[in-house]
Amino acid sequence: MTHLPAVQPGCIVEFLQDNQPVIAWVLEAVSGKTRVFTIAQREAKLPVSRILPWTGPVQAAGASRSEMLEALRTHHSRRDTLAESIDTLEIWELAQGELAQADILWLGGLIFTDPTPDHLAALGRKLLQTKTHFRFNPPQFEIFPEDVVLRRQEELRRAEERRRLVGFGQDFLRALWDRAQGKATPLPQADAEHEAKLRALLMTRITAPDDRDSETLWKTMAQGLPEEPWMELLLAQAWGIVPRHYNVHLARAEYDWEPSWAAAFAEEVERLRTAHAEADLPQVATPFITVDAASTQDIDDGFWAEAEGEGWRVQMVLACPALAWAWHSPLDLAVRHRFSSLYLPEGVSHMLPEALGTEALSLRADGPRPALVVECRVNAAGEITQCTPQLARVRIAANTTYEAVEKALRDGKVPMLETALAAALTLRQRRIQHGAVITEQPDPTISLHGDQPEVRVHTPASTPNAQAMVSEFMILANTALAALAVEQHIPLLFRTQNIGLPPECAGVWSEPQDIYRILGRMGPSLLECVPRRHATIAAKAYATFTSPLRRYVDLINMGQILAVLHGTPPPFSHADLEALLPSLCLRAEMVGQVQRTRPRYWKFEYLRQRAKTRHFPAVLVDAGTPLATVALPDLALFLKAPRKVFGDKLRVGQRFHLRLGRVDPLCGEARILEAFEV
Repeated sequence: MTHLPAVQPGCIVEFLQDNQPVIAWVLEAVSGKTRVFTIAQREAKLPVSRILPWTGPVQAAGASRSEMLEALRTHHSRRDTLAESIDTLEIWELAQGELAQADILWLGGLIFTDPTPDHLAALGRKLLQTKTHFRFNPPQFEIFPEDVVLRRQEELRRAEERRRLVGFGQDFLRALWDRAQGKATPLPQADAEHEAKLRALLMTRITAPDDRDSETLWKTMAQGLPEEPWMELLLAQAWGIVPRHYNVHLARAEYDWEPSWAAAFAEEVERLRTAHAEADLPQVATPFITVDAASTQDIDDGFWAEAEGEGWRVQMVLACPALAWAWHSPLDLAVRHRFSSLYLPEGVSHMLPEALGTEALSLRADGPRPALVVECRVNAAGEITQCTPQLARVRIAANTTYEAVEKALRDGKVPMLETALAAALTLRQRRIQHGAVITEQPDPTISLHGDQPEVRVHTPASTPNAQAMVSEFMILANTALAALAVEQHIPLLFRTQNIGLPPECAGVWSEPQDIYRILGRMGPSLLECVPRRHATIAAKAYATFTSPLRRYVDLINMGQILAVLHGTPPPFSHADLEALLPSLCLRAEMVGQVQRTRPRYWKFEYLRQRAKTRHFPAVLVDAGTPLATVALPDLALFLKAPRKVFGDKLRVGQRFHLRLGRVDPLCGEARILEAFEV
């Protein structure tokens, strides 16, 4: 056959419907439009452009509907039979490389000697099915080259695998959700490969929820499940992939909790220990003390104060890991990724290897240590009149605690502490005069007991004077060194908060309603390479140096100062810090989120465990409409509830006892059922 008949009445044709060829009898063909009778015994109007390019044969005009139907069924059956014997891969091997595309007559000539319309229609049907090798581009078939064929075969294989995985996953996830709801639903049986892929998908959705590659698959697979913000985590817990109290944000931050992370850097750790032990440094004989919580091991700051005329001479001593630190080394990059130590109810994970952070470099009272000594002279008005940093070897006289210092101040038996407190309170008063905002609220201690942990909350003894002393001296060191760096053009990472606060915000605030009001006006602090005002600290420039064992930013800033003291260029130029800043801010956010959210999670778990057995003291801090807000001072939490729960006449500062209903630690929500005014 050298040509195919034109579309005309009596001609048998095929057209695509729902991506499948349908055989039909042409009843009318006028001006590019046709009316056809299909094998399904229906009439349809079609443009000629929809007719597939294998037409014929042409039957006698005037046939009855039964005769047309019989002819259609005969040719349809014949074409199906012929298609079974056609090997389209053989056709592709003959055609590929010869032409980029070809019509049905040319392709039919490769395997048929004298093809009839039924032969060509059978071939056309088979080619439409072979999507990996051919693509129908009317009126011709595109013939894919071998590399495209291989790629499309792989795509089809993946699509089929995805289809089977989705089918399995939908049933499996529904069964897991039943289990998460406490039902004893058996899990569907599946091969190990599908289970492994589903496990990997759940973990990806838990640890990287913004991953776009997994998002589409998850949305398809999770169809029919209820809207639940932590659905993936709940399903993984029901499956036993992760434990009940899994630390999601720790996993998302890719923070290695176990101290064994440092084993890979043992050689560098030993080099640093040796360098610190052998460093040739002048001796400073000041009997410094450190003040920390009793459990603190990474001690990175201490002080000594003495009266001098009408003012004071205050010496701060800071641990000095930046001495001999190898910037950009594998250890430095690992510590940069960790960014800061984590202090969670589960325990502590230190930023530095423990052999350094809690032993060799920690300011323990068990031997001399290299340290940065920051000597400041403060006048009677609380102004810094002189700041002199010095790298020296020091010996800590005592490691003490907030409680011990508070008691010593009450007893009045340690003159140095009384002098230090006088200096600290003068420094604080000057900051307040310049707009400083200071909040003092209990910091509850959270402890976990047992395998399915019982959460216990303890409010430590109040130590306001000891806390003020330590915090003011650390602010003094950070402010003085930042000012020195600005004066000498030393690049630093500054902490800024360049916002406007009303004058009435300045002061020391301890009542929950005052703290809530002040927090609502305070903006976040930023990490920047340009010195700007820090409003709540009341400093023209502020950079942190005082926790170099715990915070990477402090480690960098200390390295910048040490280089200048040694007469060498700082390890980071201003441009270097600008380039580094985005990645540091990202790590600050991710690691900081762990530190913020995990204690909060355990506080809500504490509420959940006791919601049915006790009431909780609260203070109304905002009588808003429609939701009012209360503070739980013992937990440092704020909760919201409809205003009507608290009664008709509300005033800020009102005290209640709360009866709670459902508590969701994951979402950080607790439903207040009743509020009884105290």
